[in-house]
Amino acid sequence: MRVLADKIAVVVGGGSGIGHAITQRFATEGAQVYATSRTAVDGVLEGSSDRGEGSVCLVRADAGSLTDLQRVFAKVRSERGRIDVLVVNAGISEFGTLGSISEEHFDRTFGLNVRSLVFAAQGAVDLMPAGGTIVLVGSVADSIGTKGYGVYGASKAAVRSFGRTWANELAPKGIRVNVVSPGPTDTAMFEAASDEVREALIRLIPLGRLGRPDEVAAAALFLASDDSSFTTGAELCVDGGIAQV
Repeated sequence: MRVLADKIAVVVGGGSGIGHAITQRFATEGAQVYATSRTAVDGVLEGSSDRGEGSVCLVRADAGSLTDLQRVFAKVRSERGRIDVLVVNAGISEFGTLGSISEEHFDRTFGLNVRSLVFAAQGAVDLMPAGGTIVLVGSVADSIGTKGYGVYGASKAAVRSFGRTWANELAPKGIRVNVVSPGPTDTAMFEAASDEVREALIRLIPLGRLGRPDEVAAAALFLASDDSSFTTGAELCVDGGIAQV
């Protein structure tokens, strides 16, 4: 039995990197997945494709746009009537030391990493029955001070805080909320960092390598499934030990 058989999942920011890996893993485990992306995925902007017993419906949407999020949830409501699992993965990471932080840098980071998270969760809860799960994609940057990434780290600390609060607020409705926090992972976002930052972070990882998107997806699957039925308000770090030892 697939662990997400007959589940309806929405992955906000499911077009590339970790989000794409989560989308594919959920579909392989039987979920009917709606994955949002601002750009094309494998040459497709919108459409459905089978993934084993599950399916993936790619929807072009900007996670930072409340109008786009509302359109996504209206589509799911019309076609499926409910959401069993929400994953919010959309995010950006840009370099900026304290002296160089601009309003645009701050607003862009918090707008996507935090504001979109709030309204995605708000929209999904309206469609979520008891037994539903929310998985927020945070980062171990919420607890380590990487030079030049203060705004990013603070935005991910906000993700962690919301995870705790919403776990408390939504428990009476039978909805669980958890955070999966990757460490340095082999994605385009990590590649965009400077050589100096990448090399420094890799040296700090006890396991001696970058994480893979599929490893984060496996952790997200655990938190989304009934295998974690007594887990809420938690942060599961998938970081090779960088923030743990």
